[in-house]
Amino acid sequence: MENKLIESEMTDSEKKDSNQTVQYVGFWLRFGASVIDSIILIMFTYPFLFLIYGGQYFDSAESVQGFSDVIITYAFPIIATILFWIYKSATPGKILLRAKIVDEKTGNKPTVKQSVIRYLAYYVSLIPLGLGFFWIAWDDKKQGWHDKIAGTIVILRHQ
Repeated sequence: MENKLIESEMTDSEKKDSNQTVQYVGFWLRFGASVIDSIILIMFTYPFLFLIYGGQYFDSAESVQGFSDVIITYAFPIIATILFWIYKSATPGKILLRAKIVDEKTGNKPTVKQSVIRYLAYYVSLIPLGLGFFWIAWDDKKQGWHDKIAGTIVILRHQ
């Protein structure tokens, strides 16, 4: 679905072309970006986990195997994701698929507060059987619950 941005909602680069339209990014493209992000994250974290814990790490039934595991498996992905949202308006998967996260009202990059809220709201979207993520498929602006809570939208980059 395409909607025109009103001028007050446009970023400086978008104001250059007043006929610029916003194309919301739907469920499948966002799902693809998530798969790409997951592959990149695995390629980065698994070698470190293997170096620190050895091959038995991947056969263990324990969910946490030490402090390094917590940092590599949990803290790093959270921090990296939020930093990508703040500085690039997208994770690597979204960048590859020409999508970006913007403030719903201004069209600018999400703020630090929005980025943190958006990440925490992922859990709200996930808990009821992922319904908050599936919501993207039905919503007019293709917003998941985490987007609605944080006040963000995901749109295609115009290049």
